[in-house]
Amino acid sequence: MENVKHPLSKYLREDRMPHMWCPGCGIGTAMNAFMHALEKSGLEKNDIAVVSGIGCTGRVAGYVDLDSFHTTHGRAIPFAEGLKATKPDTKVIVISGDGDLMSIGGNHFIHAGRKNMDLTVICVNNLNYAMTGGQVSATTPVRSITATAPHGSFTTPFSLPFLAEASGAVYVARWTVFHIRELQKAMLEAINKKGFSFVEVISPCPTLYERRNKMGDGLARMKFYKENSIVKNGADTKETNIEINKPFVVGKFIDIEGKPTYLESMNKYYDETFQCQLGYKTYKGTRYSCNISDGGVSEGCMDD
Repeated sequence: MENVKHPLSKYLREDRMPHMWCPGCGIGTAMNAFMHALEKSGLEKNDIAVVSGIGCTGRVAGYVDLDSFHTTHGRAIPFAEGLKATKPDTKVIVISGDGDLMSIGGNHFIHAGRKNMDLTVICVNNLNYAMTGGQVSATTPVRSITATAPHGSFTTPFSLPFLAEASGAVYVARWTVFHIRELQKAMLEAINKKGFSFVEVISPCPTLYERRNKMGDGLARMKFYKENSIVKNGADTKETNIEINKPFVVGKFIDIEGKPTYLESMNKYYDETFQCQLGYKTYKGTRYSCNISDGGVSEGCMDD
């Protein structure tokens, strides 16, 4: 048995195993789907970078054998934006939780979508701040019992697919950790998508959220997901709210082609604005090429 290896061990830092996630937690399943998506993507490991923030899901960055950044709380996306701007040819993927990405980091999320940053964002949503004790997050359903709402939460949560679409994402999907094949496919499509792509992964937190709300263990939540997930591809994201112990919509909702990314828009604008004046050079790594010649006119911008 000493030679038995995980089929995707090349993506794992096995010296850091066993992981720290609780029994019944769905983050390991989400990570498994992610590694399968990477394998199918055909990307070389050196061409991938993973960025995460603080929280249970944020530990993914420490477990994958890739270039990875485990950043400060709520700041995974701006770190990823800087990385992408510096190395545009790198596939930059953000993996973190609802507390990190949508509560503390919500402002960064909406502006990354607005600018159409060429990032893939995967949010494992377990409906609370799990690592810090199970407090209300930006996705906690109304009437949920949490550490900071012992009589039930009364604030309206975000619908993450609706938020992503409204922000400008070109790809938006939601699946649960029960829907493993669909989740793998969605992650693969998001990774292959140019522009700001988003996948929400609904996952249980049996130790805190499920326990406080008397929902049973991880297996009980798998049964709940199976019986209460309404697959509705192309659904209006306004219909994707999640209410406690009620059916909810999953599927692929947004898939847009042809929208220029932030760097493409920047280069096109400055190409047109400066018209290849002496000293200006289009940012390398995008499809716009403009090399300054000795005569002060860019050969790449000369009229035909």
